[in-house]
Amino acid sequence: MPPPDQNLIALYSENARIRLNHLSRKLHKSPQRLQYALKQLSPLFQLPHCIFDYSYFGLILFRVYFKCGYMNQQDKEKILEQLEHNQYLVAMYEISGEYDLVLELIAPNPSRVNKELRKLASIFPTLNHYKLILNIVSHLYPRAYLLLNPSLTKEWEKQIILGGDRIPESFTQKELIIIQHLLNNPQIRLSNLAQASGLHIKTAAHLLKSLQGRKIIRGCKCMLNNPALHIEKIRLFLKLHNLQQFHEDELMEYFLKTPEITFVNKTVGDWDMEVDLESKDKTRIKFLISQIREQFKDIIANFNRAEFEGYYQRAYLPRYVFSEHA
Repeated sequence: MPPPDQNLIALYSENARIRLNHLSRKLHKSPQRLQYALKQLSPLFQLPHCIFDYSYFGLILFRVYFKCGYMNQQDKEKILEQLEHNQYLVAMYEISGEYDLVLELIAPNPSRVNKELRKLASIFPTLNHYKLILNIVSHLYPRAYLLLNPSLTKEWEKQIILGGDRIPESFTQKELIIIQHLLNNPQIRLSNLAQASGLHIKTAAHLLKSLQGRKIIRGCKCMLNNPALHIEKIRLFLKLHNLQQFHEDELMEYFLKTPEITFVNKTVGDWDMEVDLESKDKTRIKFLISQIREQFKDIIANFNRAEFEGYYQRAYLPRYVFSEHA
């Protein structure tokens, strides 16, 4: 069997709503051939999700790292089942190392998150030991390391910035309907989106374009089946000191230019940054870690790492938003 088309995997995972005709032009392959290839590659794509900038809804993202979150498979399944119904939860994944389970919750304030965590701990006492991190801003970078044809990076934004100091916007009921359908079904085609929303297709297209233009909707991605693709994915936890603006600018420029870095979160808590790296080459990951530690040793006070084990959920907007506007 020939190796999977890495250019196709990269383009589709970074834009899960991409049209076959557009892929055909970029990859110089027929739409029919690409449709067949995507069907064969479908087990490699997981958890398609639209990227919404939650800060325009006046919301804040919190990341919760649980230590010894479950002791056995049965406890784990019960915990995951309970968490799936939480209206504030947007992401859930496992890591190895000091922590076991990571939850991302988006809420209007810390008090709401604290109440949700207390509720969880009352049901599952093993969820009592956790570290709560406030996410200030996130930088999402495309998986450029997968591309065999570097010229295809022109397809992507260099980075997507979520969160930060935004002025909350007001949304019409029609806009909220569009957003809700895209949250529930990120890959829904425009004609089906219009039908499901009870809108004329031109109205649905105009609303979608407006939400994208205002940077409420930033894209649509897929998670990848990393084990099947032999991709190693790790997270670095950086505690910084002596940080001046030019130091931070140099660090962020390094992240932007490094294809294996796919995510950077600026945080408040026990550490100041979380940096996600992906590569099919473990030695490359080791090299980059060494390079970061050496090149920025004057500002890195402390350093830790964890490996990703698997994702259960990925989104960027909590479900409760729509019940509030009902």
